[in-house]
Amino acid sequence: MASKATTVQEYLDELPEDRREALAQVRKTIIENLPQSYEEGIQWGDIGYFVPYSIYPDGYDSKPKERLQYIGLASQKNNMMIRLFCMYTNPELRADFEEEYRASGKKLDMGGGCLRFTKVENLALDVVAKLVAQLPVDKFVASYDQKRKKAKKK
Repeated sequence: MASKATTVQEYLDELPEDRREALAQVRKTIIENLPQSYEEGIQWGDIGYFVPYSIYPDGYDSKPKERLQYIGLASQKNNMMIRLFCMYTNPELRADFEEEYRASGKKLDMGGGCLRFTKVENLALDVVAKLVAQLPVDKFVASYDQKRKKAKKK
């Protein structure tokens, strides 16, 4: 269930202590590696890292009220997850990430682009950090626009 929090701190404060600590650690890793210009806030009821309107006013899926998300972080009913939206637009990035993650010895529990975990110790945070750092805003926006143009042609 999506949170009704309006700030990241409110979101974290409403979590049980173990999840708050885990998400705080993952959040710290994301913030330390996030390229300049991305913003942090609440999006879709979760913590989001997104492209500001000043850079991409069209918004996600041509919905100006929805900022283009790069990474998301959430506590769900049965697990926590990192939404790696940056990989949806870049299959090579995803393939490299999966290869490096498996090489880390940690179990990769991932759906379309959501990396699920129950304990932060189960994450290959160094691999996540490398992924987060890889796409400056301009490259992410360009890959997103390119993918949307291809989708429209189909």
